[in-house]
Amino acid sequence: MTPCGVTSLARRTSYIDRAQLTTRALELLNAGPVVTLTGAGGVGKTRLAAAVAETVSGKYPDGVTFVELAEVRNVELLPNVVAERLGLYDQSARQQLDVVADFLRSRRQLLVLDNCEHVLETGADMVAALVAACPKLNVLTTSRQSLGVLGEQVLVVPPLSVPDGEAAGSAAELETYEAPRLFADRARAVLPAFEITDGNCRDIAAICRGLGGLPLAIELAAVRLRVLSVSQLRTRLADPLSLLSRGRRDGPARHRTLRATIEWSHALCSEHEQRVLARASVFSGGFALAAAEWVCAGDGIPAGDVLDLVHGLIDKSLLTAEEAGGELRYSMLETLREYGAERLAETGETERVARLHRAWCADLTARYAAGWIGPDQVAWLRRISLEHANLRAALEYCATAPGEAVVGLRMINQLDVYWSARGLLNEAHRWLDRQMAAAPPDTPEWPQSLLLRAWYSVLRGDADAAAADVRVSRELAERTGGEVTAAYAEAIRATAVLYFGTEPVDWFGTAREVFRRHGLTAAEAYAEFHHRHATAFDGDLETAREQFAASIAAAEATGELYWRSWDWWALSVTEELHGDPAASERAALESFRLQQVLGNRSAEPHTVVALGCAATHRGDMIRAATLFGIGGTMWAAIGTDPRRFGRFTAHNVEVTARVVKTLGLDEVKRHYRFGKSLSRQDAVRYVLEGPASPAARASSAPLSAREFEIAELVTRGLTNRQIAAELFISPRTADTHLSHIYTKLGVSSRAELAAWVVRRADTQAGDPNT
Repeated sequence: MTPCGVTSLARRTSYIDRAQLTTRALELLNAGPVVTLTGAGGVGKTRLAAAVAETVSGKYPDGVTFVELAEVRNVELLPNVVAERLGLYDQSARQQLDVVADFLRSRRQLLVLDNCEHVLETGADMVAALVAACPKLNVLTTSRQSLGVLGEQVLVVPPLSVPDGEAAGSAAELETYEAPRLFADRARAVLPAFEITDGNCRDIAAICRGLGGLPLAIELAAVRLRVLSVSQLRTRLADPLSLLSRGRRDGPARHRTLRATIEWSHALCSEHEQRVLARASVFSGGFALAAAEWVCAGDGIPAGDVLDLVHGLIDKSLLTAEEAGGELRYSMLETLREYGAERLAETGETERVARLHRAWCADLTARYAAGWIGPDQVAWLRRISLEHANLRAALEYCATAPGEAVVGLRMINQLDVYWSARGLLNEAHRWLDRQMAAAPPDTPEWPQSLLLRAWYSVLRGDADAAAADVRVSRELAERTGGEVTAAYAEAIRATAVLYFGTEPVDWFGTAREVFRRHGLTAAEAYAEFHHRHATAFDGDLETAREQFAASIAAAEATGELYWRSWDWWALSVTEELHGDPAASERAALESFRLQQVLGNRSAEPHTVVALGCAATHRGDMIRAATLFGIGGTMWAAIGTDPRRFGRFTAHNVEVTARVVKTLGLDEVKRHYRFGKSLSRQDAVRYVLEGPASPAARASSAPLSAREFEIAELVTRGLTNRQIAAELFISPRTADTHLSHIYTKLGVSSRAELAAWVVRRADTQAGDPNT
């Protein structure tokens, strides 16, 4: 099994093998639960961790998961970030750390946590809790200091090996050292014909010694070979390095060397490049050109100049560029970001730039809210996913800066479907709590926020939290007397009764009309869906069918997927309870397909259970038991207890009893365990294609398992470089796989390949390779 999400920074350039360190790290992992790689910023901890993860991946049957923590600004979100990388969608009302621990409890897995130093205390507490609860878990962390947890073993990552003054007599001798090999590798990125020779080896040795063997410092220096010879570079480096003996003495020499090298590279920038670098430090998780022009321009820097300035910073290796989502995104190493933030503070621009960053994020969420219903819905969700780290930073600013909480509430409300489709309900709930605590209750955003929080409580199966929001919303409606506030209150009350109560519900229609009159599109869509669902539950089958058909047709015409997928699910439940079981199965399959296109993890287990109920009606008890097992895994992935959904739970218990009566308890358990044991990929295929075994499918498939994996990642919009990082393979290997896929399928573009994947997923019977 390959590591999940190994940082692209670790794979963006070639790696200078540090075999002895890798071997020692492996020995420590075998000896204890926690290993921490420590060392100065820029010493190569991340790349070493990636190399270790790649080496040991086959020893961990449940996988290796790489989690970048550099973008985490709010330590409370640390367990959420880990959960996301594990594929857990925080729908639970429980503490997210408990959800992660439950998931890892019986798994033999390696968790790699990169850049822990800025979340040290919270990170240490989390690691201690996880290793205590999960006896088969290993944790590998990188940090500038140790975590200090029980059982931790520390491996200090030294700088790369460098020759002493007498050991650089020849090129062959110099190439036995790590630092010169890295220098030559980075130099070839600038000058492809560059080689270490007997003529330049002494200069190279002096440069590497002067830079202390620090990889980041060497990379920053090597890029200057665009304009300097090796001997000139050695001379230019002499002055700032000579200052070290009389300069900063408040830390290890390697720290001072790295700072001096960064400052030297910084000094080579123009004044405007320096200002753009400082302003860009406000971004978290990367940024695109449009964002840079919004945030980094101004005060003497025209927006039209930002592109050239960013290009200059890339040339100097202070920024890196990588394609994602069809555009280039820029980022900087955490060490450089910290340096940029220091420079920003020195200029007194921190608050102004943070406000610009928040304004850019607020503009993005407003455009998303205006444009997500339509054919670009999936693209919009992917775009917001790319900017999630920036949105977190902006929401943190809103929660702490005076007068900004109202903006934060508006942003969260505008992202309503994003949070649920991506399964980020716990995080959204936390942001809502923080912003609502800081914003006045009479703000127009409050009622919608209450409705959103109540809906998320329903999806998490948290009846108590939903009931609390019912009380608050009714009190607010009585106090303000506004029509819109009253409509929100009734919609919240109706939602709680629909999912957790037993009485008929007919309140959504009135709320829907109010929302429509006031142009509240998102609230109207919410109320319309639940109005249809309530009509179905009241037993009016024909009216419900007409309403669902009309809504689905309208959604198809606009390209809307989210509420359409929920409509198909609700129709499936309605047909199973009151109508045609075969129609129920067809509707549930259509719902599940749409959920795969959208990535709607919150809705998946509901739909898989509906398919299990439909299979029970058909008498296919083995498929039903297997589907209930698959659903069990999906419930666990979002941290939700399926027994907490009122009338739905009661009905599902009755259906399960029928399966047990037919097969017997032992046989049901056997098929249930099989369903739970399936990988996500095989589980999705089982749901869509029926009970054919994964082996049978693979034997007749035109693509290998890895090629299928790559084809599906292409369909999700990932670039070859992103696919390489996701699967922990080299970009060249990804290119080769894609070429083979094109040849096997007779396609010539990513669009044609994506269409093939979608057609294959839509096949319900016959040859699965159609």
